[in-house]
Amino acid sequence: MTIINDTKTLQSYCQKLLQAEFFTIDTEFLRDKTYYPRLCLIQMAMPDDDPVAVDPLVSDLDLEPLFEVLRDKSVLKVFHAARQDLEIFYNEMGSVPEPIFDTQVAAMVSGYGDQVGYHGLVQQICKHNLDKGPQFTDWSRRPLSSKQLKYALEDVTHLRDVYLSLSSELKERGRDDWGQQEMRVLSNPATYENEDMLAWNRLKIRSDQPRVLAVLREVAAWREREAKARDIPRGRVLRDDTLVDISIHPPNNPSDLMRIRGVAKDMAESRHGKALIEAVKRGLDLPADQCPVRPKTKPFPKELQPVLEMLKMLLRIQASEHDVAGKLIASAKDLQHIAMSDDADVKALQGWRYEIFGKEAIALKHGKLTLGLKDNQIVKT
Repeated sequence: MTIINDTKTLQSYCQKLLQAEFFTIDTEFLRDKTYYPRLCLIQMAMPDDDPVAVDPLVSDLDLEPLFEVLRDKSVLKVFHAARQDLEIFYNEMGSVPEPIFDTQVAAMVSGYGDQVGYHGLVQQICKHNLDKGPQFTDWSRRPLSSKQLKYALEDVTHLRDVYLSLSSELKERGRDDWGQQEMRVLSNPATYENEDMLAWNRLKIRSDQPRVLAVLREVAAWREREAKARDIPRGRVLRDDTLVDISIHPPNNPSDLMRIRGVAKDMAESRHGKALIEAVKRGLDLPADQCPVRPKTKPFPKELQPVLEMLKMLLRIQASEHDVAGKLIASAKDLQHIAMSDDADVKALQGWRYEIFGKEAIALKHGKLTLGLKDNQIVKT
């Protein structure tokens, strides 16, 4: 097992990567004690070479040669469930690797089911059972055991065969563009940008008062910035329920702040407490017409429930008929929006999804398509 832990060896390996048609790549990381994922290991494999692991925790190892390869558009980078790996590289190098191929996306387009797991794909395509044992070990501890390394390197080893199989299948079925449409979302830097002023949208609060939401937006943005600056989880700065309490009962001074559940005296009287009170004040002083308003979601009309049920049935039929994961075609919310409007702004009415489902969904709504039974089979007429 080859472990690269010096810059010169990494540079030499990266020169080989630039000559490859594609290479597979995976990472091991931790994020339970940090805001940003902590990169602990990088595994790669070229088509006809032994896999290697790169140890990013070596203090004097410069990863820039690898980042240059990841930015190079002449070499395809193959991941499985790439979202978190790409987020890590976006944080580390300031851009998203491209071009990419995500075998999880390709598998869903090819009919392997919703969110198919890597182990399942390897079993189906490579006829090999992977050892899941080391999956949740501490990847930051050194030295890594031979069992850990074997597990890590197997991921990129079998990923080569998975990629070749799925890539061939997509081309044979004329679905190469379907997969590329989905992967373009993963390649978009906006997918990984975390805007501080939007952090409040993740929090659950019963109040819909604009002034309370204005304070919540400010204190949540403060927490986001603080967590980033200190590289600690958001909850280590302040818990969600504490932010909600602060928003509903806004403190004006350290004494008020320390009465909030979850705020310690030391914190309330520190510079962090002062900054938090300033954030509260910004929310309180915001002009009324600039306070955020959460759109009120109307309950789904009861009279449209039969339409929704028919759309669900049609989705199952189309997913089976075209051998595509139903979840990839349309979400439950998509179906509700389509039931309410022919012009709903949902993915299911765009691109390839429209061709295999959206078009017939609209026809079904207007009685131009019917579903029935014939010889115990659902048929469309």
